Amino acid sequence: MAYTYPAALRAAAILGISDHLASGPKTLQEIAQVTGTDGQKLYRLLRLLVTRGVFRKDDQDRYAQTPTSELLRKDDPLSARNAIMMITSKALWVSCGELATSLRGEAVSFEEIFGKSVWEHWGSDLPPEESFHSGMASMSQPEIQSPVRSYDFPKGRTVVDVGGGYGSLLLLVLQQNPDLRGILYDQEHVLAGHKLGELGADDRWETVAGDFFKECPPGDIYLLKYITHDWDDERASLILRNCRRAMNPGGRVLVFDAVVPPNDEPHLSKLMDMIVMGIYPGRERTQADFRKLLADAGLRMTRVVASDSYISIVEAVAA
Repeated sequence: MAYTYPAALRAAAILGISDHLASGPKTLQEIAQVTGTDGQKLYRLLRLLVTRGVFRKDDQDRYAQTPTSELLRKDDPLSARNAIMMITSKALWVSCGELATSLRGEAVSFEEIFGKSVWEHWGSDLPPEESFHSGMASMSQPEIQSPVRSYDFPKGRTVVDVGGGYGSLLLLVLQQNPDLRGILYDQEHVLAGHKLGELGADDRWETVAGDFFKECPPGDIYLLKYITHDWDDERASLILRNCRRAMNPGGRVLVFDAVVPPNDEPHLSKLMDMIVMGIYPGRERTQADFRKLLADAGLRMTRVVASDSYISIVEAVAA
């Protein structure tokens, strides 16, 4: 029954409970009134979330924020709200519930259920909080901090963020490495929502529209965050080969992804792999898997840079 917790988190996010508590603790009745909810049902929801440390009750029976619930607020700089909305969306939720469909054949369960690919679904007209790219940007903020700090970027190079969405990763890299310049590479309609303007140095970045299955822009360092896990080995290798062809001499590829450890211990990559199985033709990979995948693309894996996050950086250079 563990799925009931993310279900409760989604409900709290939709109702904006954390936003309503931003001004201070409130009674159950006050929260019910501002959220337009049934008081008894709201109590049952909050009771569960209090047990998980999302909210707390004070000695006056008022509900208040915790450091965790602050991240549910829309205006928090590291807000996880859109990430929660994406991960608990019908696209992922229902697909995970039907994993047996993916296991029985080549088609992923999402396509069997919805009759289209997950990319077609996310490319359709969805509310902002259900947007894949808004959700990924929300996920990226907390999870990329440690990996970017863990990697020593060479100075004066051009960094290409391949399939970089709204540019959260590239923005952080450029913020922390003021001598680098960057290229955000994605489809035209995605680039329209980019956030690179927050850098405050427009001469250090540009956006380039294109298809990474056909080509990639020239550059020195290629960032691929959650790109290879979307695709089977053949198509993931094609993307990497296009990076290899475009790469300047002395360049490198940095794959930001969860690397599955070669043991039976719990690891977030193994949970993420179930989500991937339900919606994508790809998979999470072990270090050995990455070494082979990169070799097939004409690249040589040089190291895996671990971080305090569940994301590692798989580094490769031309073979």
